Amino acid sequence: MDLGIKGKRAVVCAASKGLGRGCAEALAAEGVDLVINARGAEALEATADAIRRAHGVSVTAIAADITTEDGRAQVLAAAGDVDILVNNAGGPPPGIWTDWDRDAYIAAIDANMLAPIAMMQALVPAMMERGWGRVVNITSQSVRAPIPALGLSNAARTGLTGFVAGTARQVAEKGVTINNLLPGIHATDRAIALDTGVSKAQGIDMATAKKNREATIPVRRYGTSEEFGATCAYLCSVHAGFIVGQNLLHDGGGTNLTV
Repeated sequence: MDLGIKGKRAVVCAASKGLGRGCAEALAAEGVDLVINARGAEALEATADAIRRAHGVSVTAIAADITTEDGRAQVLAAAGDVDILVNNAGGPPPGIWTDWDRDAYIAAIDANMLAPIAMMQALVPAMMERGWGRVVNITSQSVRAPIPALGLSNAARTGLTGFVAGTARQVAEKGVTINNLLPGIHATDRAIALDTGVSKAQGIDMATAKKNREATIPVRRYGTSEEFGATCAYLCSVHAGFIVGQNLLHDGGGTNLTV
């Protein structure tokens, strides 16, 4: 299927590896020029070079922390006229509700709620003026079914979900769609970090921790960044203009819901 976005320009945040890179790769494969961001310059430049060589698109790499005002300013300065925005940032650390103080909550909200909102506020108005745009926010399955160990993520990402629910309906008539893509466990550094925590807490090895988590997923495996990226690219396509304000689970069936 031709997604109809060749020649578009996208900003993909936290794109040097993992799910962000998966999204960047999938968009590039459709002929989308990219501005990609991550904190680590070396990994980011390696990713940018690999995407350029593989897909022949323009890739601008901005090494900056997207969760900070200065980092966003650097990305936005390079962005130009953007048609597609993929918001992404690393999740806050796991723990239990007694672990976190006010500073921990503020940090989570800054990174996983306010940062993506700021990027939308900066880029969506121009999309509306041009009559077309796509925003995909990478959030978490925890906004549909809270995960006890991820209380910081539950809180911050659910706040973003509420913002999107209202905002998406206000901009849709101008040809701009905003949706959230909710990953379950994928084979990324985040999964390694979570499995490491379980391994230490339960006194088991990493292989056992992973096997136990896979057993909770109906497909009995972790997702891949390629699968996730393909789904993101579809939401950014010309075919997804009637999908507005949705929270699409990408979790192998791991979130047990009826609606």
